[in-house]
Amino acid sequence: MRWSSAFIPTLRDDPADAEAVSHRLLVRAGFMRQLMAGHYSLTPLGFRSLRKVEAIVRDEMEKIGAQEFRLPCMHPREIWEKSGRWDSVGEEMFRLQDRKGADLALGMTHEEIFAHLAAELRSYKALPQIWYQFQTKFRDEARPKSGLLRVREFTMKDSYTFDIDDAGLDTSFNRHLEAYRRIFKRFGFDVVAVEASSGVMGGNQSIEFMLKSDAGEDWVAHCEKCGYAANVEKAQSILPAIQDEAEDDESASSTEKFATPNIKTIDALAKMEGGAEASRQIKTLVYVIDGKTLLILLRGDHQLSEQKLIDQVESFEMRPAEVSEIKAALGASPGSLGAVGLGDLFIIADEALRGRRNMVTGANENGFHLRRVDIERDITVKAWLDLREVSTGEGCPMCEAPLSVHKTIEVGHIFKLGTKYTAAMGASVQNENGKSVPITMGSYGIGLERSLAAVVEANHDENGICWPVNIAPYEVVVTVVKPKDVDCHEAGERLYEKLSEAGIEVLIDDRDERPGVKFKDAELIGIPYRVTIGPKGLADNRFELVRRADGSKRDVPIERAADMIIEAVLDERS
Repeated sequence: MRWSSAFIPTLRDDPADAEAVSHRLLVRAGFMRQLMAGHYSLTPLGFRSLRKVEAIVRDEMEKIGAQEFRLPCMHPREIWEKSGRWDSVGEEMFRLQDRKGADLALGMTHEEIFAHLAAELRSYKALPQIWYQFQTKFRDEARPKSGLLRVREFTMKDSYTFDIDDAGLDTSFNRHLEAYRRIFKRFGFDVVAVEASSGVMGGNQSIEFMLKSDAGEDWVAHCEKCGYAANVEKAQSILPAIQDEAEDDESASSTEKFATPNIKTIDALAKMEGGAEASRQIKTLVYVIDGKTLLILLRGDHQLSEQKLIDQVESFEMRPAEVSEIKAALGASPGSLGAVGLGDLFIIADEALRGRRNMVTGANENGFHLRRVDIERDITVKAWLDLREVSTGEGCPMCEAPLSVHKTIEVGHIFKLGTKYTAAMGASVQNENGKSVPITMGSYGIGLERSLAAVVEANHDENGICWPVNIAPYEVVVTVVKPKDVDCHEAGERLYEKLSEAGIEVLIDDRDERPGVKFKDAELIGIPYRVTIGPKGLADNRFELVRRADGSKRDVPIERAADMIIEAVLDERS
């Protein structure tokens, strides 16, 4: 491709609204343009790199025997009602009606559709099956942001496995696990596979593949010593033992109410004279679950992982209570709430509170708290659950070494679905004994555009993108310093032809621009190798070869230049 005739709309300055590095560079380098919030057009450069991502994923899917499909992205309401997700997925689903008034949806995922097709399987002898596709998904994100990292329209590789039983699912799941590790290695990612919540997908196990990045929105707890890793929605940790202060005889059997005027936060009570440090406070949260008011108790210095609550409490509807509902149930406003003496309400407490005494909590009277609270004596806890988010420095549950908690980008997610969707869609087969059993299913996803953005997050410098060879839109850019100089022009054309004939993806910069502009553009768009052809080099019988990843330069003899460049590129191809 000739740069002079290519559409490469680079920008001099960063887009004003771009926060993530990948958003800023992919727009500035001319790989994409925003149409509206959460929707992006990929230019030829962007699409070439996306196809590289797709090719790697397809190659690894084919290696595990997957068969490629192409399914509709518009779905009828009825099929989503069968699984129960027409109502349960909420506002993320784009819904519309056709001219006859039929309810339709733009597919945010394809479990229902693939399970519907699997209903044509009849015998266990047809199993296992691995099916996959590359298809556009639509999710009405409330706050699309960070360019391609959180969008409303994107391409996903979603694959699905169908087995006769859980043992077969385990095998299929592990095959995908290893395939995903190979995919992300080829992307150049150092990912961590973490235990995660299955969320609206359902199922009994899921694993996320997380790439450490400040641009991420997911938090992962990771142990460098033993390798334990989990999303904070699932992570556990070991806390240092706390020895509560002994209570004197006079107060051993009762709590004491004390005034806390204008004290409405954990931090304010910790700083107040006569108050209590956060680890000795009881945080009281009020939730409405299936129409009933419940109290959730945590240690004052701990944060609730709402996903842990969702995963452990079966409900159709769950939300924090409104202030008016809190006052009606407890008689006080947030900041003065507690669970002492409220045996008529269902109370759930985090495990970190078990056995604690001499604690402080709200008195359910504005401006007052209670001290000397003994959890087991004074509060009727109906359920003990692990509800808190883990923090950096807490002990690893496997080896007790300190955990680190850091931001990550989720680049892949795999689920064990069991029979949730196949039972709903009537997808069953005859087993060896002639009995009809529902097929056991797994689901496995990789977002292509997100992967593309993650590559940029992991491979850039102050001058632009540093594409790995196997993801780059072109592998080599031939920069002709003076294209109007006959010798420079002809030397560039000869090298361009030799590289192209050898199967190297090459871009020749034949523009009539200043050398500095050409060099900056080449660095910005991130082509892995740049060959500079100029009058001075020709006079010395050499070209300059620059490796974008580390900026290293070397002179190559003109007669050997093509072979040396081809060798360098092939060494880096995966």
